[in-house]
Amino acid sequence: VVMGGGRRHFLPNDARFNSPDARSSVEGDRTDGRNLVTEWQAQYPQGVYVYDKAGFDSVNAATTSRLFGLFNESHMQYEADRGNDVAGEPSLSEMTAKAIDILDNDPDGFFLTVEAGRVDHAHHAGSANGALTDTIELAEAVKVAADQTNPEDTLIIVTADHSHVFTMAGYPKRGNPILGKVVSIGAEQPELASDDLPYTTLGYANGLGMRDYGSETDADRTYGDPINAGRKDLTNVDTTTPGFHQESLVPLGSETHAGEDVGIYARGPGAHLVTGTNEQNMIYHIMDYASDISGAANLAVR
Repeated sequence: VVMGGGRRHFLPNDARFNSPDARSSVEGDRTDGRNLVTEWQAQYPQGVYVYDKAGFDSVNAATTSRLFGLFNESHMQYEADRGNDVAGEPSLSEMTAKAIDILDNDPDGFFLTVEAGRVDHAHHAGSANGALTDTIELAEAVKVAADQTNPEDTLIIVTADHSHVFTMAGYPKRGNPILGKVVSIGAEQPELASDDLPYTTLGYANGLGMRDYGSETDADRTYGDPINAGRKDLTNVDTTTPGFHQESLVPLGSETHAGEDVGIYARGPGAHLVTGTNEQNMIYHIMDYASDISGAANLAVR
């Protein structure tokens, strides 16, 4: 089971091979003439290839043994922007549910990786709204995985590969909108910094800087405009709209990764080994302990 975006990498650089929902005049990028979609279909004639939401919804998990889904020419949409997709896209939680429904037909079990990759992209664009909306969808996908598996025989690990220069500042009172300006305990109006300007709870240490795109849900809109880093007067700006991008300190063409340790959480066989601070290479050994990956590989070699 493979699902995601990046269809351009599978198709020849020839308009004749465009998908029905192609947004470019020539969708494919491949210069070797190969069509990896049709090659996959030839290798797995019983497999199912889908490219839109309707095709995804029609997949019968009980009878499907192989599923290949490429739902976008490039990256899949941000969750906040998914409703604007030309042909429709399944959500991360929907793909997770479908994948497990297919994979758990195998009595030998399965290994599944689910990545909420657009959390990263939204942070690079300086959009806390985009990043947090995709994070909520990741939480929904984790819930789906937990609901559709048994903790007695299935290990679920949730973690990240890096942090971002994403900050939480000030002392906003309880109930203050996370995307809003800082309003202190007992106050009704936004707190003012030493420069007599209000400031938001969330911000970025570097990046493209503040944007006020209103209801715009595509975080990548920011890359078409000049850098606008530094302090800005947000007095009359609604910072809770989808199109607001937080201020950044250091002007860069894209926000960067950071160096903090990231969280890791686990449930199921071997989850007790996920405690305190773990080197990232330990994650493999915990998965190996739970499923005996290396033992099966050694038997296969013999």
